[in-house]
Amino acid sequence: MVGRTLDIDDVITRDQLGTHIANLWLTWNQGRTEFINQKRELREYIYATDTTKTSNSSLPWSNKTTIPKLTQIRDNLYANYMATMFPKRRWLTWEGADKSDETKAKVDVIKDYTSWVVNQKQFKEEIRKLVLDYIDFGNCFGTVEWVDETFITPAGTEKVGYVGPRIVRINPLDILFNPTAASFSNTPKIVRVLTNMGEAQEMLQRFTADETDKEVARGVFDYCKNLRNSSSEWGTAELVEKDHYFQVDGFTSFRHYLDSDYVELLFFYGDIYNRETDKFLKNQQIVVIDRHKVLYQKPHTYPMSEIPIYHAPWRVRQDNLWAMGPLDNLVGLQYRLDHIENMKADVFDLITFPPLKIKGIVNDFTWGPMEKIYVDADGDVELMSPDVQALQANVEMSAIETRMEEMAGSPKEAMGFRTPGEKTAYEVQRLENAASRIFQNKIGQFEEQIIEPLLNACLVLAQQHLDDVTIRVMEDEFKAVRFREITKDSISANGRIKPVAARHFAERAERVQNLNNFFASALGADPDIKAHFSSIKLAKMFEDLLDIEDYEIVEPFVRIHEQAEAQQQMNTQAEQVDATTMSPSGLTPEDSSAPFVS
Repeated sequence: MVGRTLDIDDVITRDQLGTHIANLWLTWNQGRTEFINQKRELREYIYATDTTKTSNSSLPWSNKTTIPKLTQIRDNLYANYMATMFPKRRWLTWEGADKSDETKAKVDVIKDYTSWVVNQKQFKEEIRKLVLDYIDFGNCFGTVEWVDETFITPAGTEKVGYVGPRIVRINPLDILFNPTAASFSNTPKIVRVLTNMGEAQEMLQRFTADETDKEVARGVFDYCKNLRNSSSEWGTAELVEKDHYFQVDGFTSFRHYLDSDYVELLFFYGDIYNRETDKFLKNQQIVVIDRHKVLYQKPHTYPMSEIPIYHAPWRVRQDNLWAMGPLDNLVGLQYRLDHIENMKADVFDLITFPPLKIKGIVNDFTWGPMEKIYVDADGDVELMSPDVQALQANVEMSAIETRMEEMAGSPKEAMGFRTPGEKTAYEVQRLENAASRIFQNKIGQFEEQIIEPLLNACLVLAQQHLDDVTIRVMEDEFKAVRFREITKDSISANGRIKPVAARHFAERAERVQNLNNFFASALGADPDIKAHFSSIKLAKMFEDLLDIEDYEIVEPFVRIHEQAEAQQQMNTQAEQVDATTMSPSGLTPEDSSAPFVS
């Protein structure tokens, strides 16, 4: 249980508990200051428009260009992550925990319902944000919630919207936890939500089903409203003291926060141990408003054993849960790249507008084409030619860019780009294989640690809250539409949903390649070896590897049956031709009733 519990030293009132959680947020937030500063610098490069802020040149005359290499690598990673995880074909499968007939009968229903959930517009939008967090921050966080978008129109009619589970992205800047815990699941978590008072009240409706809880929440809300209304009466010293403690992110002062239209909620999730009462409370949900008042405190109401908040790290650090991202180590190389590019531009400027060495008496002049310069007998004007060797730095810049791509797991070869004559076919294949392993490992991590648990949490929520619903199912292979009735019972089975795009498809592609290489080799062509291979089983294996089961192409001896049917059809046509040829009139027996034409 190391890192899992939050110790509370004294007997805690609800306000003391709120203050303790607020202090915990401040402590953990201060501990990631360096992490936040690094991410801020990185994002300045990614979104650079005013390049003077990202340039490493302090000379007023020097060029200050930033090459958007980090942006390009980021965009390539994002595009390829999304294309790999979400191919055109179905990418979800069901991994049953038993072989009962009941489970088998429900597999198609579960897969159809899950596919319907992930085909909702909001799902892809949240996944896109999570992928970008995975790249930008090296950490992405997600949870699930049950939503009902049915509403009443102004005309008084009910408009049915989406009702079901939904994944929700958590901004990495709005979640804190113990970074030294053994694992992400073994630490309390605090999620910060900044919203207006009305939305906060609606949000709490999801938690306060009990009337007593509702009454407490209303009382706390009234207190916070009065706090804002009376803030103008507070003395300066009192406000300064609260400024020092409060420090709400995004606000310059406590007065600024109170005068705004926003309210801050801290959602605490985890275990709490009270030393005074010797009580251990597991899986608590505690909502704190204004960093001192507890709105809600109960054991969590989710149907799964733990709070469904999930974390996917890009570059794992053994002793710190805040992982590194693919771009973190590249800022220095981006700095170097910009330095060389600006140095080249400076040389071009010096060539175009060279400095002048003036000796003796020289009248004032304008430097430009066809201008005249009047000098004394001993006077002279001489051009100071710069060293043009810096203009030959393109090779070094290209090497830096290649290094950055490889370190981020996105070399051109792995992204589908080819430069003729760069490498031999063997070298390209080796690089591709190495890069692909890195790429598949990182995207596999994302699937396994974010998408898979989120999808299964969605399924668990549906098993708890779903009313009977009819869903529209699209058959991707045949572009056919069908409808299916979904009930709680029809999607309740022992097992789990697994996304198999990145991990499974990569494994399939490697197996197909290995089989092709084997049968193209001398060993694969050896008749003594081939005699031990089942052609039917090989065909079924290729059907699975190529993911073409839905087309029903592979059947035992189907080619022989098709050839026999074709031969039979040809024989029938030949007999008809023979009968026509043998008839004196050229008519077949079927045409005997036709009128005779002389």
